[in-house]
Amino acid sequence: MTDRLQHLLSILDLEKIDQNLFRGQSGNSHWQRVFGGHVIAQALVAAHRSVAPDRFIHSLHAYFIRPGDPDHPIIYEVEPLRDGRSFSVRRVVAKQNGVAILSFSSSFQVDEPGLDYQRPMPKNLPEPETLSSEQAIDKAILESAPDNIRDYWNEQRPFLIRPVDLDDYLNRDKHRPVQRCWFKLNGKVAPTRSLNSALLAYLSDMTLLDTSLIVHGLSVLTPGLIPASLDHSMWFHRPFSLDDWMLYDIESPNTHGARGFSQGYIYTRDGTLIASVAQEGLIRLVSPKP
Repeated sequence: MTDRLQHLLSILDLEKIDQNLFRGQSGNSHWQRVFGGHVIAQALVAAHRSVAPDRFIHSLHAYFIRPGDPDHPIIYEVEPLRDGRSFSVRRVVAKQNGVAILSFSSSFQVDEPGLDYQRPMPKNLPEPETLSSEQAIDKAILESAPDNIRDYWNEQRPFLIRPVDLDDYLNRDKHRPVQRCWFKLNGKVAPTRSLNSALLAYLSDMTLLDTSLIVHGLSVLTPGLIPASLDHSMWFHRPFSLDDWMLYDIESPNTHGARGFSQGYIYTRDGTLIASVAQEGLIRLVSPKP
């Protein structure tokens, strides 16, 4: 297990302060604000700890209210809204210095049988082993990145990520608003559904904003661009393991009003759809692109 994965697991192991009250680490001082997936994953862990062990997350919805401060811990207040025969609903508010930074709602369900259908996985994609290594990708993408971003990405990370088409990240020409990447956990973890869900929620915040920018020939590193996640929704369709590569298939159907909207679908290597994601993000240009 890499040091970064161990660090992520320690971040997800929240400290219980009182009944339905938890404290989480803020994580990484390389960034000016806490990564959105970090706060979503911790909020999910807090909510999951308040429900019966036979109930599992099937949907979550979050609003990012303020940027998180990486130099201060985050307090998670869980409000149990309902425990029915099949579903449990929880509201979580994440706070720093007494003010809310995230509003989070989630619903948990007992496993039960039912109708079965899924959106098919895209066909004829290259296998992840045939794509460029993480080191080659980092060198290509981060050559002109600021020092703090380059330093962070040069460390061993909890997930390996390999874009299907690296040109989407390197070429600043306008592209169709679709990005696909393979990802894999950079190590092994205990195969529990609650932990797998939290780790997937952490990763799900990556590359969504990028997809709404490439249609304009921009990236999150474009000078004069202010990118930030505004909200985030996720639906967990089927149980899954993080032992093998998975595909993140993302499209952005709309940008308008300094906001970009993206949808993502996460598949196992064999084509099973395990989760869907939707997010709107701020993509405000405060000065002309050079």
